[in-house]
Amino acid sequence: MKRPREDPDPQHLARADLPRRGRVEPKGRQVAPATLDTIAALLGERVPPRDRLVEHLHAIQDRYGEISAVHLAALAELMRLSQAEVFEVASFYAHFDVVKEGDPPAAPMTIRVCDSLSCQLAGAEALLAEVATKAPDWVRVLRAPCVGLCDRAPAIAIGHNFIAPATTTRALEAVAADETHPAIPPYPDRDAYIAGGGYKLLNDLRDGCLDGEAILTAIDAAGLRGLGGAGFPTGRKWRSVRAQPAPRLMVVNADEGEPGTFKDRHFLLADPHRCLEGVLIAAHLVEASTVVIYLRDEYPEAHEILTREIARLPPNGPAIDLRRGAGAYICGEESAMLESIEGKRGLPRHKPPFPYQSGLFGRPTLINNVETLWWVRDIVERGPDWWKAHGRHGSTGLRSYSVSGRVRTPGVKLAPAGITARELIAEFCGGMADGHRFAAYLPGGASGGILPAAMADIPLDFGTLEPHGCLIGSAAVIVLSDQDDVRAAALNLMRFFEAESCGQCTPCRAGTQKARMLMERSVWDQALLAELAVAMRDASICGLGQAAPNPVVSVMRYFPALFAPAAS
Repeated sequence: MKRPREDPDPQHLARADLPRRGRVEPKGRQVAPATLDTIAALLGERVPPRDRLVEHLHAIQDRYGEISAVHLAALAELMRLSQAEVFEVASFYAHFDVVKEGDPPAAPMTIRVCDSLSCQLAGAEALLAEVATKAPDWVRVLRAPCVGLCDRAPAIAIGHNFIAPATTTRALEAVAADETHPAIPPYPDRDAYIAGGGYKLLNDLRDGCLDGEAILTAIDAAGLRGLGGAGFPTGRKWRSVRAQPAPRLMVVNADEGEPGTFKDRHFLLADPHRCLEGVLIAAHLVEASTVVIYLRDEYPEAHEILTREIARLPPNGPAIDLRRGAGAYICGEESAMLESIEGKRGLPRHKPPFPYQSGLFGRPTLINNVETLWWVRDIVERGPDWWKAHGRHGSTGLRSYSVSGRVRTPGVKLAPAGITARELIAEFCGGMADGHRFAAYLPGGASGGILPAAMADIPLDFGTLEPHGCLIGSAAVIVLSDQDDVRAAALNLMRFFEAESCGQCTPCRAGTQKARMLMERSVWDQALLAELAVAMRDASICGLGQAAPNPVVSVMRYFPALFAPAAS
């Protein structure tokens, strides 16, 4: 039976006639028009494009020394994004000092002391403690991951000024003098490069005097591979991109963040136009209309040099967009780098599709490392046979080894591919540092594993270290001596991986944390660490989580004496 309709409550009708009470202002943090005008003027755009978010965060950080809640709100409104979107990007990157509402402002000046393995070997812990004790109250002292000055360790950063080798006295002098920007070192500019025969190869290619297929044939014949770590054949990659539909793009990965690696910095400072000519040749061959150079933020000198010299390039080439990283090691992974360029958090993408199929902004994208492109001119002009004439122990070509640690003369060593660590130390580094005896080495940076000196006769090249559970990667060789604790070195690396994990996948996010906690114990649970390593390698999304266990596994495998029970 249908329920009879009740008469309406007269009191309810009376309330309905009253003006509605509640919020009279829009939800969320409101931005004053003057603040919007200030940020818009700083950025030079009233409605900035979405992919410039990281660059605009840099602009605010550089101008104010921090990024406040008001800054984030203004930037979000200008970019027509939610404040949550802007905050999640700003808080993802280590170089942005995000100050939440109600928190005290950031310190007027910050000293960052590098605590990577090479700097730790050079006394970074003592330097950090002393600087923190003696710095003025208005100076903040923090730890920092590798800053790419491993050959001059220990290193500190004051603003954009990187000082190495650093001492407490030098750090405090820089603070007192407000030295927050570096001096630009001398370098060969465009005129000097052209005087030495530079850009002839590019001009011949553009003028039709040289066929692009001839360049690809030379690259193939030389066997040039990607020298950023993956080692994929360069010619095959270029052909794969060319086979995709236009428009095509190109990205240069100059965000080397692997502890112990600093070769790209060397190339960009020593001969920037040789790198740029390689970039322009590759862009021409794949018909890329735009090139993005993603440069590590710890390389301000290279940023200034590239800014100057890109502006001097002829206008008939592709547009070159120079972007700054923001202190995220994960953005060295190619798909995370693409996300960062698009103005997002640097989270690796699932593959396939691969970048050559769907890369930057969903377009087919060629991605190459700085060193790979640096060699293009020499290989084509001198011929593949010149390149293949170099090499040892069955390897061919040249390789730039970033050597740091307990050697007499660390630095970038241009040596034959396939050289052994023992030969590299003796012939190119002046031997071990005084008072140190060769005990162990990292053949490929933080993710390459750790091997004892007894295994220092393995050729350092692609494919030679994998059978031993190690990798050549970007050829960062860190040398340890009898005075170093190999377990402490592995722990330093695991702490780095934990801090730099993007957090997207559980095997890496939780695995690096759990491994670090197990490694901090006086007695390692080797069975559990080995099980954890398998899970991380098998289930992590990208190379960070897959390679993070390499140091701990190699230490357990090759240094059994460290785990032997103490004699009673």
